[in-house]
Amino acid sequence: MRQSRTRIRGRTGRLLAAVPLLVAAVLLTGCGPKVETVTDVRAGEGTPVEGGTATMALPPAATPNWIFPIGAPGYLATYNSAIQDLLYPPLYTPETAKSGKLTTDSPRNVAEKPRYSDGNRTVTVPLKKHYRWSDGKPVTAGDVAFWFELIRANKDDWGGYSPKLLPDNVEKLQVLDAHTLRLRLDRAYNPAWFTANQLARFKPLPRHAWSKKGESPKKVFQRLLSHAKQLSKFDSDPLWKTTMGPWRVEKWTTSGSVSLVPNKRYGGPDKPHLDRVVLKPFTTAGSEFNVLRAGGLDYGYIPPSVMAQSEHFKKTGYRIDPWESWGITYIVPNLNNPRTGPLMRQRYVRQALQSLIDQKSISEHVWQGSAEPTLGPVPAALMEDNPLPYDPAKARRLLTSHGWQRGDDGTLRCERPGTGEGKCGKGIAKGRRLALELLSQSGSTETSNTMQAIKSSFSREGVRLDIREQPLNTVLGTTVPCKKSEPVCSQWEMGFFGTQGSWIFPVDPSGEQLFATGAPSNMGNWSDPETDRLIKRTEYGDDPTSMRDYARHLAREVPVLWTPNPAYQVSVIRSDLRGIDQNPTLSLSPQDWYFVKKSGDGKDGRDGKDGNADQHGKGAGR
Repeated sequence: MRQSRTRIRGRTGRLLAAVPLLVAAVLLTGCGPKVETVTDVRAGEGTPVEGGTATMALPPAATPNWIFPIGAPGYLATYNSAIQDLLYPPLYTPETAKSGKLTTDSPRNVAEKPRYSDGNRTVTVPLKKHYRWSDGKPVTAGDVAFWFELIRANKDDWGGYSPKLLPDNVEKLQVLDAHTLRLRLDRAYNPAWFTANQLARFKPLPRHAWSKKGESPKKVFQRLLSHAKQLSKFDSDPLWKTTMGPWRVEKWTTSGSVSLVPNKRYGGPDKPHLDRVVLKPFTTAGSEFNVLRAGGLDYGYIPPSVMAQSEHFKKTGYRIDPWESWGITYIVPNLNNPRTGPLMRQRYVRQALQSLIDQKSISEHVWQGSAEPTLGPVPAALMEDNPLPYDPAKARRLLTSHGWQRGDDGTLRCERPGTGEGKCGKGIAKGRRLALELLSQSGSTETSNTMQAIKSSFSREGVRLDIREQPLNTVLGTTVPCKKSEPVCSQWEMGFFGTQGSWIFPVDPSGEQLFATGAPSNMGNWSDPETDRLIKRTEYGDDPTSMRDYARHLAREVPVLWTPNPAYQVSVIRSDLRGIDQNPTLSLSPQDWYFVKKSGDGKDGRDGKDGNADQHGKGAGR
């Protein structure tokens, strides 16, 4: 899909179990922390003011831990890249146009529109001339070439590397002058795909500050990598002081709190209005809710189960705004796990398990309407139908017809081993139990309840599922692509990291990062020649049937188990904090944010309703 329209579903709320009862009780009884009132300014009213601090809540159990703008495997969380892009913006930034379509044609782009020639094998990229580094040096085409040199020489250490894509598909990169690049590609590509999914990954890096004379790209990269692993020094290391984005790091703690202040030398059109933005971590959604209710956050989120109580927040000066994402959500089976890989490599097993996930019911009752079923490898708005809806009878037929029968403990066992028709499949021994372990992220009762619902459904049909919860960073660091012989491959059988969506797409939702053989985010080690062929069709040409055929194929193959795709969050935002555009690709633009004051009252939104600069507590930073 070349000009995909994002669809806003009108989220209502997620259903919590233990936390929601506490949350509801707090709201209904008035117990809990003291509730402060912030300045209530209606939409369309108020006078913009400069300055102030805005504090935004990070997702539950999410702690930013990577500042280097070349992501390493295990450090690819969205909150990491969102912060990196504020310091080191890419050439092209995806955002929603007035038409409602996602586009890479943004006024905040570092480069002008690329020019394709020679049958789409040559791309000329003109950089805008008004960008400077925070030390005053101009941003040049050589700085973009520096980024490319680093990933080309260290592609196996780059979390964004997919074989035959960047940097492999660029035969030659030329710096024509201080502000112009030319790329010679290895073949013709679909310009829309190449711009959205390849050029949008290019970004300038400060060659003059990061590269030493005579040092090879490999040595430079390893030195930068060693600095990137020193989390406690992100805010003091001189290396990270040279930025070109609208923000720079003021404070970055090992617990995940990040404070950003304006880069005074930023040359873009979207210069910050605020004095400071604080990104605040929380262990659980419940702990975030308590701080939000006490007025300690300007931009937070609520468990959707308390949407009925949204009037409470509106009365205290907030607005409710669900944040939709352009993504999909899924459970990843590790096809190379020595124990369960042979099970999950059987298509009939994956299809049976998918048929036991009641996405519609989970979306309605666990997420209470704030999620929609994931139907395949692209956002649901682009799928025509659900090829594998909830159907326990079908799952039962698939398993029994391939030789599985219940044992004395109620768990299915393989009774007909082998690879012929009606057999369990290659590598599955007689008597083998259909038992799996799932490593799932902690911190969300909605996610816990989703996994328990899936476990119960599996159990009714004789499939055992054990669930182990860990913090998100632990899950992301464990569920990585692996070879059967590697120790990490034995550490996980299935993984889930999708409380706020498992994968957020760029403008073009193709699958080269997710499901192509050897792709960096192909956590489950999926490898299928037909998948690779269909992905290449989306890359090389602009035939609209290419994406459709790719989506249909993988929806039936089930390389991962599709689960309900929730809103990224149901945001609660101070009514006097404006300029917030909740980008479906989950990028942040706090440089657009600003406070307003009520006209004629002499009080601005930064100080709250009574003008008390400290009334919201230290968390709000005022």
